[in-house]
Amino acid sequence: MSNVVAVKNIEIFIVAVTAKTNWIFLRMTSFDGVEGLGEASLAGRESEVTDVFLAAKDNLVGKSFDVESVETQLEFDSLPKAAYSSAIMQCFSDIVARSQGVSLAESLGGIKRSFVGMYANINRRTTDRTTMGFVESALLAQRSGYTAFKLAPFDEVRPNQSQREMREAMTIGLDRIQAVVDAVGSGSRVMVDCHWRFNFEGAQDLIKASESLNLYWIECPIVEELASIPDLVLLRDQANRLGVRLAGLEMNIRRSGFQPYLDAGAYDVMMPDIKYAGGPAELLRISEIFENFDVDFSPHNPTGPICHTASIQVCAAATKVDLLEHQFDETVYFDELIGGDLPTVSEGGVVIKSGAVGIGVAFDNEVLRALITS
Repeated sequence: MSNVVAVKNIEIFIVAVTAKTNWIFLRMTSFDGVEGLGEASLAGRESEVTDVFLAAKDNLVGKSFDVESVETQLEFDSLPKAAYSSAIMQCFSDIVARSQGVSLAESLGGIKRSFVGMYANINRRTTDRTTMGFVESALLAQRSGYTAFKLAPFDEVRPNQSQREMREAMTIGLDRIQAVVDAVGSGSRVMVDCHWRFNFEGAQDLIKASESLNLYWIECPIVEELASIPDLVLLRDQANRLGVRLAGLEMNIRRSGFQPYLDAGAYDVMMPDIKYAGGPAELLRISEIFENFDVDFSPHNPTGPICHTASIQVCAAATKVDLLEHQFDETVYFDELIGGDLPTVSEGGVVIKSGAVGIGVAFDNEVLRALITS
């Protein structure tokens, strides 16, 4: 079956779904009339992604490419470029699968699992940042079928704080975590996202203070750059000695962006995002490399429904997956944008929809038009 796509048009849509959240979508149409969808959401940098789109679009429109050659037309040397290029690869892969009449997972090499485990990221829906606000979000997610939960509780922590200030600020976040752990019960998994708010000494304090919480992982405690790899290795060792895993790398680009961290043994769990890492096929290749280093594959997926459905398909095609992130209940538009055609979470994950073609969803164009900001 052919994997050549003749590109007729590419459109970009920026949609405002909450006061603080925009999603960026691409839609590619082939000369055969097949549409493929991609997501390039990059918070606060929408104009940069749009600028890349406007500069690069004409390199593809009116031309034909196969899976291998289209990547040679794309650039990945900045995050906005990676977001655009990864979305193009999502669109392209979606069209190829739809043209073949198979799901994206089948097109990528075959379905390896019918069930994909997920965790609920409850952070963005939690506008009430009190302890009770986090508990209410976690319990709602639990009632909605989730058995694993992630929160980002350290609003008060800043990397430039003194150690005394950081410890005091951290205490508030620890209270939020403890309340969620108590609320969801011992059979659940709780993860904590630090959003790079700690310095090295503060992260050491956090890991020590978390010993009694039985966390599934601690994520992104310190800034992620090559110079910080030795510190990450030490933090991982400290966390592992307390039975906690270290997770990170949600913004890294292509296989090369993960390799130095793999070589050094910086993380137990790595979290490539289909929107930045290079698209579906590259995400699958990254997961295969992780297996060689005994690192768990847990895709970052905190944005809109196109990233979500494409990520589900990649997880279905991957040999080994830990858990897929899901941005839980931030906005009703997550479902409404694609006509409510999402798999339902039950018992901590979703069953892959049989008969899906491509990524398995399409836009509700009326809802899309109502949300477009530019």
